[in-house]
Amino acid sequence: MSSPTKSPAASRPAVRAADKAPATQALGWLHTARFLTTAPELRFLPALDVPEIAFVGRSNAGKSTCINTLTQQKQLAFASKKPGRTQHINLFSLGKQGVTDAVLADLPGYGYAAVPKQDKIRWQQVMANYLVTRENLKAIVLLCDPRHGLTELDEVLLEVIRPRVEEGLKFLVILTKADKLTRSEAAKALSIMKLNAGGGEVRLFSATKRTGLEDIACLLWDWAHEGADLASPQDRPAETP
Repeated sequence: MSSPTKSPAASRPAVRAADKAPATQALGWLHTARFLTTAPELRFLPALDVPEIAFVGRSNAGKSTCINTLTQQKQLAFASKKPGRTQHINLFSLGKQGVTDAVLADLPGYGYAAVPKQDKIRWQQVMANYLVTRENLKAIVLLCDPRHGLTELDEVLLEVIRPRVEEGLKFLVILTKADKLTRSEAAKALSIMKLNAGGGEVRLFSATKRTGLEDIACLLWDWAHEGADLASPQDRPAETP
């Protein structure tokens, strides 16, 4: 009697629970994100001694969607119907059992054409001051739509943070909306951005396909918990587009 035919699923090696543990831990940590405070100017921000990770990017780059996807919360980061109008720094605390061990900072999108010029200049100065002077800032995450590449304002931001990155500030460029790129386009965008990131990390991301979600979550966890036991990004295989 012939042996039963194995299904495709049965023939695939099982994914070990240990392989998924770091991502599960990191995503669980990000899911604890809760609103802490909002500030229209730097002087209204509370002085904190826990690591702070700032998300920045041009309006419509997909920043709010990325934050909401990473934290698995639909409306944590508010996406205004009028991009560029909301000019506040929003802080979200992270940590289980109500103990804050890190903070996410959501900086308003910049570069939206409908915002008056004087408002753009004022906010750009506020943001530059934040990136240069915020003492507990541990990492900066720049959101970029790879279909448009780095804008002039993105390049200005890179110049502003370069001294701090050289001093050890962590830096990540997230190429959003990766699902809208072909495989070759994604590979090209990734390669170009790695050259422009000045030694920072670069990851492809798609909210709809969850591309890069686990890897980015683990990277942020590692940065906020330096020296802890979660597997380091170097121990994980790099994602391919």
